[in-house]
Amino acid sequence: MNKPNMSLDEIRENVSRIDQQLLTLLADRRKLSLEVAKSKIQTQKPVRDIEREQVLLEKLVADGSAHDLDPQYVTKIFHDIIEDSVLYQQAFLQRLANPDNEQPLARVSFLGGKGSYSNLAARNFFARKHTKLAEIQCPNFKEVIEVVENGNADYGVLPIENTSSGSINDVYDQLQHTRLSIVGEITQPIEHCLLTSVDTDVDKIEVLYSHPQPHQQCSEFLRSLGDIKQEYCSSTAEAMKLVAEMNSPTVAAIGNANSGEFYGLKPLKFGIANQQENHTRFIVVARKPIDVTALIPAKTTFIMSTGQTAGSLVECLLVLKNNGINMTKLESRPVLGNPWEEMFYVDVEGNLRTDVMKETLEELTKLTRYIKVLGSYPIENVAPCEIDV
Repeated sequence: MNKPNMSLDEIRENVSRIDQQLLTLLADRRKLSLEVAKSKIQTQKPVRDIEREQVLLEKLVADGSAHDLDPQYVTKIFHDIIEDSVLYQQAFLQRLANPDNEQPLARVSFLGGKGSYSNLAARNFFARKHTKLAEIQCPNFKEVIEVVENGNADYGVLPIENTSSGSINDVYDQLQHTRLSIVGEITQPIEHCLLTSVDTDVDKIEVLYSHPQPHQQCSEFLRSLGDIKQEYCSSTAEAMKLVAEMNSPTVAAIGNANSGEFYGLKPLKFGIANQQENHTRFIVVARKPIDVTALIPAKTTFIMSTGQTAGSLVECLLVLKNNGINMTKLESRPVLGNPWEEMFYVDVEGNLRTDVMKETLEELTKLTRYIKVLGSYPIENVAPCEIDV
């Protein structure tokens, strides 16, 4: 027990000591999760065991109450620990399945400069792989793809959809023509705030800079500002750089607060997005497809063009239903040069290596005018299991 009437310095020393113990224990737990992954290779059991996770969380919540820890606090902490364990195991198994892709340094292209949301997504994705980055900044989505296609980058990171503003059509249109394969995904929280280079007030802002997507995602806040000029930039990073250079109390940028620090910007107002739960899903593309081990959940993305007859799309969707394939995304985009013809982008939960997925694609090939698999890759969005707390 702690002795009574400790000084502030003594209290802080005890807190630091406990923090170090926690770090040691978390590292030990990670090592054990790796041993779990190795054992599952022998038994061919999937990485996630939802039933066991639920039992574990329920016991931890009950045990936590004996230490005066409220259920929400315990659940939040262990959801994060379980997510880390799952992703750590998946990354290990994927390295074994794709030994040729193992590299300590990856050249990665993305939209914008340092601190753009695409840059943050790239850093987070490859941090999970314990891979260092050589960052390649690009002014548009087309160039993000082209530098990978011509071999000047190993991977490209592209935003594909946002929970507030929806699909990012420019990226979907680029995917129609690329030779690249989707090899990964990551969902990045988007935390928009108003950034300025000097101390000022919101009602003094006359011009606001950002990429078109943040303008759209913060439309309700922008309307509240009245007659303000909105300037579009190629990325949030470019917007932040411009505002920093102007050094004016009448201009601001929309971007991430931590990224704003790279440019010496200060947050003037937080939480300006229409939806507080604002997330963007990013895909990672490369020149070669990857194999996804059967021990982890996979997603497959393909594009298809159906016949111009009534019910042709319905027939394709019935193939997915009849084969028990869960579709998570369906997006249509016009085929350039072919008026009134649509290209459909489809995300399904399924591994390209499985017989059911192969049979599904064979059936779809017979029903479509054109079909192309864009990639089969690990699902890295670890949804927390639900328990009553």
